[in-house]
Amino acid sequence: MKIKVRKQNKDGIVRLETSGQVKEVLINEDIFNPKGESVSVCFKGIDSSGIVEFSTKEIEQLMKSVKNRMHLIKSFGKYK
Repeated sequence: MKIKVRKQNKDGIVRLETSGQVKEVLINEDIFNPKGESVSVCFKGIDSSGIVEFSTKEIEQLMKSVKNRMHLIKSFGKYK
């Protein structure tokens, strides 16, 4: 997994690139606030680690977008 981040601070634009492996995917459920549910993708690299958090709406859009483009990826297999 590769991550590329661009952030603006007082000195200008800072770009950060890192890579790592996905270690865990967490489903964050909230019984009292169903709109606050999210999916967290936890990753760890040699010198970096982090969590990318998606709302349920964002993860649905991502899945829909990837599903429509699966035929473009060669040697892609479904994992069970």
